[in-house]
Amino acid sequence: MIQKKLKVLRIIARLNVGGPAIHTILLTQALNNERFESVLVTGQVDKTEKDMIYLAREKQINPLIISELGRQIHPLRDLIAFWKIYRIIRREKPDIVHTHTAKAGALGRVAAVFAGVPVRIHTFHGHIFESYFSRFYISIFLFIEKALAYFSKYIVVVSQAQKREMGEHYKVARPDKIKVIPLGLELEKFALIQSHNGKLRKGLNIDDDTIAIGIIGRLVPVKNHRMFLEAVKHLLSILGDEFKIKCLIIGDGEKRIELEVYAKELGISGNVLFCGWQENMADVYSDLDIVVLTSLNEGTPVALIEALAAGRPVVATNVGGVSDVVEDGINGYCVTSGDAQAFAHRMADLIKDPNKRSVFGTKGRETVREKFSKKRLVEDITKLYEEAASPQ
Repeated sequence: MIQKKLKVLRIIARLNVGGPAIHTILLTQALNNERFESVLVTGQVDKTEKDMIYLAREKQINPLIISELGRQIHPLRDLIAFWKIYRIIRREKPDIVHTHTAKAGALGRVAAVFAGVPVRIHTFHGHIFESYFSRFYISIFLFIEKALAYFSKYIVVVSQAQKREMGEHYKVARPDKIKVIPLGLELEKFALIQSHNGKLRKGLNIDDDTIAIGIIGRLVPVKNHRMFLEAVKHLLSILGDEFKIKCLIIGDGEKRIELEVYAKELGISGNVLFCGWQENMADVYSDLDIVVLTSLNEGTPVALIEALAAGRPVVATNVGGVSDVVEDGINGYCVTSGDAQAFAHRMADLIKDPNKRSVFGTKGRETVREKFSKKRLVEDITKLYEEAASPQ
């Protein structure tokens, strides 16, 4: 018997640089085949964010763009966005609406309920219940998410740690409704890079004898770059004049000017370079010796996965899904969030021991190669969709 082709409408608030955008683009590309038809709906990025629409174009994907859909809460624009999403759903008549990120998850699932879509799925890439809003607003958002989960077939999380948070701590949904599907990325290009190919270092005038430490991500409060700068201050004190160090902040965002001022106040601006967004990340990882992350809250850290795929050791705060990527003492180090001194000592340990950096990097490649591959992601989501759409 010929199976009916399933149509999936995938909705994300914006295609800003990060895991959710890559995830949705790769799924939309891969699940346009003999079994699925995928349509991607997105909003617009903020002025301080880099748009990943270029990746969608590279994958021959032309998203339906709703200009009113974005990051900030804005009642009138959100109402317009809801109406436009509803109209798109009525026109496209999908079998499945799969939403990603909080804003799209709320508007998209409510619109799907009103439009009578039989299967509604939402993916939490991270969550907004820590480090984003006051307790009052968090309680409201948590109530909304619990109500939306009731009308969702499945809630997808990207790590076991996140499943425990969503199911046991926040009780967003029943544990049997929560499915763990880790991110999947195109990691092959990172596995082939050579150390210090020189493109990034040459552009920044960094010689090969200098240890380059990179932190990659949006310059926003939840990424806690202030802790990184404080750790750099401690690191320079620990190392003295023994090593030449450059710390590269890759990314941009609303906190850039504030962070530049803070680096000057700490007296470390000569060792810190604000590099903005970089499009060729293989060149970035090639010229870094260590990759770090200081987030207060994290779903699955794409930068760490890519760094490990490139054979780079990592140091990260032990939050959210970080421990699903970083095996402490094996491919990197996990440090308690907020402990800048411990973070500095872990960086110093790797700087002083190039053999450990090499061993951690090799182990890192082994860790992420299959676990976070695009192929595995597509297989997992295909299975989820088949299960969700099958008659009960």
